[in-house]
Amino acid sequence: MGLENPDDAGVYKLTDDIAIVQTVDFFTPIVDDPFTFGQIAAANSLSDIYAMGGKPVTAMNIVSFPLNKLDIGILKEIMRGGLEKLKEADVVLVGGHSIDDPELKYGLSVTGIIHPQKVLAKQGAQAGDALVLTKPLGTGIISTALKGETASAAAVKKMVASMTTLNRKAAEIIQDIGVHACTDITGFGLIGHAYEMAKAGGCAFCFNSAAVPVFPEALEYARMGLVPGGSHSNRSFYEPFVEYHKPVSDELRDILYDPQTSGGLLFSVAENKKDGLLKAFKKKKVDAFVVGRVENKPKGKIIIE
Repeated sequence: MGLENPDDAGVYKLTDDIAIVQTVDFFTPIVDDPFTFGQIAAANSLSDIYAMGGKPVTAMNIVSFPLNKLDIGILKEIMRGGLEKLKEADVVLVGGHSIDDPELKYGLSVTGIIHPQKVLAKQGAQAGDALVLTKPLGTGIISTALKGETASAAAVKKMVASMTTLNRKAAEIIQDIGVHACTDITGFGLIGHAYEMAKAGGCAFCFNSAAVPVFPEALEYARMGLVPGGSHSNRSFYEPFVEYHKPVSDELRDILYDPQTSGGLLFSVAENKKDGLLKAFKKKKVDAFVVGRVENKPKGKIIIE
């Protein structure tokens, strides 16, 4: 699974029982605290492996750092935050690469393993499946409010808690139960990543707008116009593939297109497995929200009800 069939990560079969899963991700700081930024960047980088159903095993740091502008202690804290998340995920840091650059960036290249028959791809959603999301939306909007010095301490705390939470437990549960398709919600927002799944599966995704979990503060900040540029870009690109079957407020629409960092998993599961899956999530104390269903047509469309 690679360029000819793009997904959240590349998959290369080594033997009949083992395939490697590979991904890379890095970005500029979205919070002020270096240690927290490192945690978020690491959780985000690991997420693509989890979205494929894989187990991350090794990682390499990717760093650009302005040596003449910032104290090296900041970089140490960033990398310490990243290392803490790797340890939580039972992942070994095996190296990395750094350059002197005017703009600070940090992330990781991650390698995982998976059985070739257990890969969770974007394609595969089937009509009648339930759609389940594991984290609330709105981190991009709250981050924008933080940059504008408008976000409350409570909102920032919720945002950080969400972004630093690994998708590990959720990935383990869905592998145990069995799902048809999966992705993680990141830069293209819920609508963008859902469209990728619907297009790949040749089906339609129908979302219950009232069931989609959002941070209440994100709605408040969206009403104030504190919406990241990425949300506008996502809406411009993906809205032609969306049908609105009921009125949706402007602020909720902004959140549906809001670019997430280290967002949750979105997956489709057979209706007869849904209740067992939700019980497993509750037992493991992991959030899971039924947000919609899969329909046979119109193919490649997102329907908001």
